[in-house]
Amino acid sequence: MGFINNAKANEATRAAEQAYTEGRQVLTFKIIEANSSSRHTGVMTGVGEQIEAIEAQGWTLTNMAAAESKALSGERTALICLFRRR
Repeated sequence: MGFINNAKANEATRAAEQAYTEGRQVLTFKIIEANSSSRHTGVMTGVGEQIEAIEAQGWTLTNMAAAESKALSGERTALICLFRRR
């Protein structure tokens, strides 16, 4: 999966665990695509791993919105994901 994607999945796990510990029923999490070639059709690098990491903590992805932006590191897609407890 790669060091950076592992780190992002670990952060997703930490955030999901913390929200659960706080007794929250809704978790909103921003995922930024690792791949800078967002204009091409294909796998969004690192996104699935982060969603899976959060869902492994008992959350279910219920809604997602996407936006593209230009940053110093190139064009990236940001996903705003709404998770709810199962």
